[in-house]
Amino acid sequence: MSALAEQADRYLRLRRALGHRLDEAARLLPRFVAYLDAAGVTTITVDVALQWVQRPDADPTSSVWARRMTVVRGFARHMSGIDPATEIPPVGLIVFRQHRRPPFIYSANDVEALMAQVPRLVPTPLRAATFATMIGLLAATGMRIGEVIALERGDIDWAERVLIVRNTKFGKSRELPLHPTTVDALATYREIRDRHVPTPGRSTFFVSAKKTPIIYTDFGATFRALIAGSGVGSDAPRPPRIHDLRHSFAVATLVRWYRAGEDVGALLPRLSTYLGHLTPTYTYWYYSDSRVIPMPAPSCA
Repeated sequence: MSALAEQADRYLRLRRALGHRLDEAARLLPRFVAYLDAAGVTTITVDVALQWVQRPDADPTSSVWARRMTVVRGFARHMSGIDPATEIPPVGLIVFRQHRRPPFIYSANDVEALMAQVPRLVPTPLRAATFATMIGLLAATGMRIGEVIALERGDIDWAERVLIVRNTKFGKSRELPLHPTTVDALATYREIRDRHVPTPGRSTFFVSAKKTPIIYTDFGATFRALIAGSGVGSDAPRPPRIHDLRHSFAVATLVRWYRAGEDVGALLPRLSTYLGHLTPTYTYWYYSDSRVIPMPAPSCA
């Protein structure tokens, strides 16, 4: 292992110890170091960073170059304290202006139409119950699809009506108070699941008939078929996505508070915590494009 490779490993371990997940850095940094080693380079410079970042294997109009440079810059900062000759690529050297796709806002009727379409498209009772309940949970809580798939049987406190989301996108866990109707729907699914799979192979709450966790690509393909079959979003510029359910939950919550005369800006941290964001700033974009109500100023409080 080269000296740079050892430092890269040390850098990743240090950052993880500070609470950073670094999934992308763990994937990209070894490639960058391997590139340097193959070229016989022992010191990071702006020129060599650009050479690796701008390799022709990625579309320069995509975010790939910018993400690569972010990883390189972080490692270069680390190396600058070890090798004074290290050059830290300046911010703005590679610019990517992300254009977010406008989300589709699901209405309650849209969600009902999707769930009603499930048994028509998915004839197997357990599979139908699984997919319908997952869609309902996504709409009712604004959870990420990965969080729903990873939900464990012990993550629901039935007596307190609380769902625990563990090891989320930002490495934290959070508790979600549930509406009684959501708890009832989850309990109904539990009965159906246990009837069809009395001896589970895994501890995940949602399972397939093979006793295995739900696969994201399988759920995604079925969801797209449900969208097409139900006619939901048929007049939208693009088909609605799974993640739009999360956006819709945020917007619906904001609208409900506004109509109730609540101080939306003051309540923003509460929604941010419920969604699992680090700060309200991350939550703001979910409804910043909405013209339904006046938008509160984003806050980092």
